Amino acid sequence: MLKQHRRALAWLVGLACIAGAVIALFDIQTPLRPLLISLFLLVVPGAAVVGLLRDRDPLAALSVGAAASLVLNVLLAEAMLLFNAWSPRAGVATVAVLGGFMYVLRLLYRGKSMQTEQGARAR
Repeated sequence: MLKQHRRALAWLVGLACIAGAVIALFDIQTPLRPLLISLFLLVVPGAAVVGLLRDRDPLAALSVGAAASLVLNVLLAEAMLLFNAWSPRAGVATVAVLGGFMYVLRLLYRGKSMQTEQGARAR
């Protein structure tokens, strides 16, 4: 029962993050705009890092994911301000690309570890 609730919550947060990205990229005006965009900017990098640290202690992975999310957003904002290129759309797009890149890394890492385990079993 708890696993079903956890999965439903994960889907709900994922859909809210997607909605936040769409709202930012297409400049849709809605009262939920600040909440959904903030949720996207904080959750996507953290979830990507936690996915990379799946084999570690869950509390440590969650802590590192939260810290990485904040660091990524602050560095991105500072770089945009430094180069006088402030754009919320570009910030959301950059976070989305970096999150996607980390997701691909996770898939490649998972495939590599599965091949290693299969090779170990064959011996």
